[in-house]
Amino acid sequence: MAVKIRLRRMGAKKKPYYRIVVADSRYPRDGRFIEEIGTYNPIAQPAEIKVDLEKASQWIANGAQPTDTVKELLKKAGLGAKAEA
Repeated sequence: MAVKIRLRRMGAKKKPYYRIVVADSRYPRDGRFIEEIGTYNPIAQPAEIKVDLEKASQWIANGAQPTDTVKELLKKAGLGAKAEA
């Protein structure tokens, strides 16, 4: 089972809001997921990022691969070099 940390799109048309979730890579973008670990609101000024860094680092240590976008969000949220693993 290939586990990814990725964004799940929520919100209305033209007003995106994302949840950062841990999901099996075979499931659809907005489909089933294992655990929600944070949120990302790109509409707010400045963009609002809330992540449970403890859960994120635990999932990365267990082999979950963050997508490129989530990797950048984790760096901004303060996970730093652990997001690279």
